[in-house]
Amino acid sequence: MQEHVIQLRALLQDYWPHIALVLSIVVGASAAIHAAMTKNDVRAAISWVGVIIMSPLLGPFLYLIAGINRVRKQNLLDHGTDAFREQVSYTYPPVSDVGPLAGAQFRSLQILGDRISRSQLRSGNNVQVLDGGDQTYPAMLQAIHEARSTIALQSYIFDSDRLGEQFVQALAQAHARGVQIRVLVDAIGAKYSRIPIVRLLRRQGIRCALFMTNPLGFMRMPYANLRSHRKLLIIDGAIGFTGGMNLRESFMARYSDGQPTRDTHFRLEGPAVVQLAASFAHDWQFTTREVLPHSLWCADNWNPPKPHVPARCICSGPDRFMASTHHMLLGAFAVAQRHIRIQSPYFLPDQILLGALNTAARRGIQVDIVIPGQNNLKLVNYAMTAQLDQVLRAGCRVWRASGPFNHSKLITIDGAWSYVGSSNMDPRSLRLNFELDVEIYSRDTARQIQNIIDKEIEDAQAVSLESLAAIAFGKRLRNRLIWLASPYL
Repeated sequence: MQEHVIQLRALLQDYWPHIALVLSIVVGASAAIHAAMTKNDVRAAISWVGVIIMSPLLGPFLYLIAGINRVRKQNLLDHGTDAFREQVSYTYPPVSDVGPLAGAQFRSLQILGDRISRSQLRSGNNVQVLDGGDQTYPAMLQAIHEARSTIALQSYIFDSDRLGEQFVQALAQAHARGVQIRVLVDAIGAKYSRIPIVRLLRRQGIRCALFMTNPLGFMRMPYANLRSHRKLLIIDGAIGFTGGMNLRESFMARYSDGQPTRDTHFRLEGPAVVQLAASFAHDWQFTTREVLPHSLWCADNWNPPKPHVPARCICSGPDRFMASTHHMLLGAFAVAQRHIRIQSPYFLPDQILLGALNTAARRGIQVDIVIPGQNNLKLVNYAMTAQLDQVLRAGCRVWRASGPFNHSKLITIDGAWSYVGSSNMDPRSLRLNFELDVEIYSRDTARQIQNIIDKEIEDAQAVSLESLAAIAFGKRLRNRLIWLASPYL
């Protein structure tokens, strides 16, 4: 036996370069073929093949870690959540035609939503716009205190700060009352706190889980490229909160020296809440394999206050809902006839969306894009700046908002259609993250949202081609180099 070991070592010493060469060729070729055959985006395919060819051993390992979309290959076990969607139809039939409510041009957009979303557009929804954490968090805490049967809470970031402690205490009190509680936090988002919030929740006996903690089965690490960016709170299956706001004390004036991070959130009642519950039930089942029965987690009757508006949830993510929001935005920009308003903290649309916005501007549509004057992510801000000239040349108007950083994600079309939720207009939200948005056909809601955007514009600084050209060459070069990496920011 020892003699065979000695011979094997001698063989490896003599031929290890040849073995390494053959191994790198086999592994590299396999990875390159897989990337070429499975990637739908030619830029992604070229990038990965290039990385693999340039580094035949390290490249395939990186591709194994970050390049393969395992989520789309898995059985996501939808049968348990279909019951939530079916429950809605018993009370509120689908809206047949949004033309009389929003305008004839939105009929085609409704058809688009019907075909790319599993949720049908239904009326009977009451939507309240909540301005910032000072309005949102007290409303959420009050709803938790009044919960009678179930609480479902999902967030990308749930900090264990002073605000987080208030939520944990409120959830613990609800748990003591016998309320069933499920909390889902993204595994990457959970790392924003030194003390993970799940540790505090588990001490109180509250059921919680981390999304995407162990993607490879043998490596205990989050899958950094696939994150759940969804934010929602559902109380008794009847009241829902959703939007772009994480659970962080920096959104409240009392904890931020009167200069809180700004955002916009939404309180919903009606059938859209059941669609929110279906999304949560799907993610919870995918993470824990526990099926949440709709008889407990979905209200059996609704009586939302008026006014009632048509709305539906749009789920997107690197699974069967790939590019849902991307498709909806393309459709919305195409049907616009007067005005497109966009507010986004991270405005990095791909060339397809840029083309749609530029085409709208060239058609004579007024396109207003509001981005933060102060951004919490410097690299994203540099990349955004490098791309702004592409929309300015087509006639779009770009505004740098003043004041504290604004995290709102808001879109309105012609004062009748609104798209709100967790999605940023950047590659990560549009292709990698699991996102949750709501489309709303309501002139009143659109008016409230466009007033928020127009108020930002009143005090904002207009970005012009001249102001971009005035930036020092070194900074412009830095911005362009960082822009090259924008799909990965």
